[in-house]
Amino acid sequence: MTLLNWKKILKSSLVASLTLPFFGTTAAFAEETDMEVEAESAILIDFDTSQILYNQNAEDQRGIASMTKMLVEYILFEEIEAGNIDWDTEITISEYAHNISQNYALSNVPLHMGGTYTVQELYESLAIYSANGATIALAEEIEGSEEAFVDRMRELVESWGITDYELYNTTGLNNSFLMGNHYSGSEEDAENYMSAKGIAIVSQRLIADYPEVLETASVPTKTFREGTSDAIGMMNWNWMLEGLSHERMDVDGLKTGTTQIAGATFAGTAEADGRRLVSVVMGAGDGFSNRGQRFEETSKLFDYGFDHFTFESIIEKEMNLDAEHNIPVRNGLEEDVSLVTTESLELYLPEGADMDQFSYTFVPDEDKLNQNGEVEAPISIGENLGVLVVDNLDDIEFVDGETPDTIKVAAAESVERAGFVTVMTNWLRDFFSGLSDRF
Repeated sequence: MTLLNWKKILKSSLVASLTLPFFGTTAAFAEETDMEVEAESAILIDFDTSQILYNQNAEDQRGIASMTKMLVEYILFEEIEAGNIDWDTEITISEYAHNISQNYALSNVPLHMGGTYTVQELYESLAIYSANGATIALAEEIEGSEEAFVDRMRELVESWGITDYELYNTTGLNNSFLMGNHYSGSEEDAENYMSAKGIAIVSQRLIADYPEVLETASVPTKTFREGTSDAIGMMNWNWMLEGLSHERMDVDGLKTGTTQIAGATFAGTAEADGRRLVSVVMGAGDGFSNRGQRFEETSKLFDYGFDHFTFESIIEKEMNLDAEHNIPVRNGLEEDVSLVTTESLELYLPEGADMDQFSYTFVPDEDKLNQNGEVEAPISIGENLGVLVVDNLDDIEFVDGETPDTIKVAAAESVERAGFVTVMTNWLRDFFSGLSDRF
């Protein structure tokens, strides 16, 4: 029997016997619950596993508005972590940052031309109040100019695998508001674009690498420069926080954004019973006629994610494969070796999902097998001998783009090598069999 035929027979037998449930697409999940999010794009992911639980046009490029500022936050935390600046570092306000901060049609705290403000003050006004002038001041302090900072933002998102985007400034404003301070070569009305999936990745990385961001993002109200003549009340634009109009107690972030092009956007996050979800809605109304729409739709997503999924073990670690799937052993004290999984595969499944449709196939490591489909002794316990390939996972999505569809399979026990006589007998049998095949 050739290796090719042996593998074909093995695969056929395993497909017939190793069967687990499978379910429909993430889009089908939404259809099964009759849930539709009133937004142009929406995505919901499980924070720890990166599994996408809901996807509505999440690959479409749209204006991201002030959700851009999450990239500024990330780079700021990088700089603080590296010791290049600290929270008490004082920043002198440039003419550009000052002029933007005086536009009260935008979200701002007023900054004095040539005045000094601490990193802490500017950061809090960015994170809580989405202050645009403060954002520019931080960017200029870190990289010397907003344009150089945007270059760093571009490098950052590309390092995360986000390649389809447009980034021209640090605030998310349309270029028309920036008084001619435009990124080189950008149009007068250029604006930052990214997909909901891209923003979900940004949100996930920010929380994962710098979870302290939530300490400030979850502050409902704060006074900027309290006790001074510059004091101004800041109410968080995330109205899902405690005490605000769309309060939801499990929400602790993250960033809103609104422009005429983007409409109302929101990257949200909530934690309940030790599990965190991240959501993004884009184009959830215009942000003016129904100012709460983005939060209502986000709440709908969180209800769906928390209430309608269970975490199921599709393949368990240390699961023994049936004896009929043992691999033949050559020159061993045993005729074959049994197999066991060394990893697990767990997924969030909709409640009531059909558990009779999953299937997987054992694929042996060809480098370990001879032409007769045998593995040579000695074999060590835990030695990798192949993988289980889980079938029909094409529609299961992960925000990082990598669906875990293979599980390592190893020897369940050691098999010692047979003695000299047995080994020599096998060699001679193969030798003479080979000669006879020539005639």
